[in-house]
Amino acid sequence: MPDPKLVLAFAVIGAAALVGAWAARRRSDRTASDPGVDGNARLTGYVAVALLIPLAAEVVTGVRPGLVPHALIGFFLVPPVVLKLGSVGYRFARYYAGDPGYRASGPPHPITRLIGPALVVATVVLFGTGIELWLFGFQLGEEWLTWHKLAFALWFVLMAIHVVAYLRRAPDLALADSRDGLPGTVMRRSLVVAGLLFGAALAIAMLPFASPFTLLPGVG
Repeated sequence: MPDPKLVLAFAVIGAAALVGAWAARRRSDRTASDPGVDGNARLTGYVAVALLIPLAAEVVTGVRPGLVPHALIGFFLVPPVVLKLGSVGYRFARYYAGDPGYRASGPPHPITRLIGPALVVATVVLFGTGIELWLFGFQLGEEWLTWHKLAFALWFVLMAIHVVAYLRRAPDLALADSRDGLPGTVMRRSLVVAGLLFGAALAIAMLPFASPFTLLPGVG
C-alpha cells in the first residue's frame, strides 16, 4: 500500500504545478519599452536559470537532514538567492512607488503576485534557519529544525508554482541579451557570475567547519 505521506506529497506537487501552468497561460505582462525595466527583468531571468539546478540539488540532498552536501549547496546558493531577491525587490519597490516605466510594463499574474511575498518570507526563513542549524546546531533551541522543515514545506509548494509559471519566460529573458544590444549586458552577466563565484567561495570556506548539528533521536 502506498505511503499516505508520499501520496499527499505528489498530490500537492501536482496541484502546485497545475496552478503554475494556469498562471503561465494567463500572463498579463506587457513588453517593456524602458531599457531599465527590461534590464531588470533580464537580470532576474539570468539568476532564475542559474539557480534552477542548484536548487533542485539542494532539495534532493535535503532528504537526509544534516547531510554535508546539503549544507554546502545551501551556502553556495546564498549569494545568487540574495541577488534574485534584490532584483525582484527592486522591481517591486519601483512598481509600487509609481515609476512610469515599471507601471507601464504591468503587474505579474494575480497568482504569482499573491504568492510572491510569502515566497520571499519562506525563502529567508528557510535559509536563515538552515544557516543557524549548521553553525550552532541545537545550542539555541531544537525548534529551529521544526521552523526549517515548516519553511521548506511552504517554500516547496510556492516555488513549484513559481517555477512552472516562469518556466518558459525565464530562459527567454536570459537569452535576450544574445539577440540585441540592450545596455548593461556585461553588468548583468557579471553580477550573476560574481554571485556564483561568491557562493562557491562561501561553500569552500565552510568545508573545514565542524558543524555541531546532529539529528535528534528519531528525527528524520
